[in-house]
Amino acid sequence: MDYLTWNIDPILFSMGSITIHWYGFIFALAFIIALKIMENIFKKENKNIEELDNGLIYVMIGTVVGARLGHTLFYDPSYYLSNPIEILMIQKGGLASHGGAIGVLIGLYLFAKKYSYSYVWLLDKVVIPTALVASFIRIGNLFNSEILGDKSDVAWAIIFSRVDNIPRHPAQVYESISYFIIFIILFSIYQKFHSKLRDGFLFGLFMISLFGTRFMIEFIKVRQEAYVNNIGLSTGQLLSIPFIILGLYMIFGFRTKKVSK
Repeated sequence: MDYLTWNIDPILFSMGSITIHWYGFIFALAFIIALKIMENIFKKENKNIEELDNGLIYVMIGTVVGARLGHTLFYDPSYYLSNPIEILMIQKGGLASHGGAIGVLIGLYLFAKKYSYSYVWLLDKVVIPTALVASFIRIGNLFNSEILGDKSDVAWAIIFSRVDNIPRHPAQVYESISYFIIFIILFSIYQKFHSKLRDGFLFGLFMISLFGTRFMIEFIKVRQEAYVNNIGLSTGQLLSIPFIILGLYMIFGFRTKKVSK
């Protein structure tokens, strides 16, 4: 069987000492689109749009710092604790979505506290574009030929020739498509029922659907951690469980009056 061979250069273009990677370009584009979506949401709910630029800074810092620390501490702690300077070498790659999620939660909490927003209200709104950002990031992983799936003989398997000549599940494509569908669902629910939704529902639905999807796709992914555990689950799956539990709590256990700024 002839399989699709993926051999795209991860570098979008270079000019002198400046090099732009597909991953970085897609990452930035995702945040720009996310900002536009949040602007529309703020307009819809009569919130101060000017504060969004500051909110974006909180989210971006939280995402990058959290994702980098997550990768170093969750997936290869012994190496990075022995070589702490490498933690700062973000240009070499290595960002963990679970760490990024924690960083975003912290960043949004600080933003909500400073500008007097309801934290849960804010989380409900931010998860809508966040699902889209997650979808874009996995496309960036595709251009980097990373987040690979296990060996497979399915018709849509891909050979990532920059890595090896083995046909594999395009796990990053599975995740990207799944996260985009989650974005469409969240956005549609918000558009139709935003005035009736209980605080915490969209956030809970996001946690369950996105990290539940991540948990399932991990079964056909090459493990990223640099160590072996005897539990039978990957680090990505173990890290997804608390987020799923949090989502279940937000939908079925969390109760509050609708409060917003």
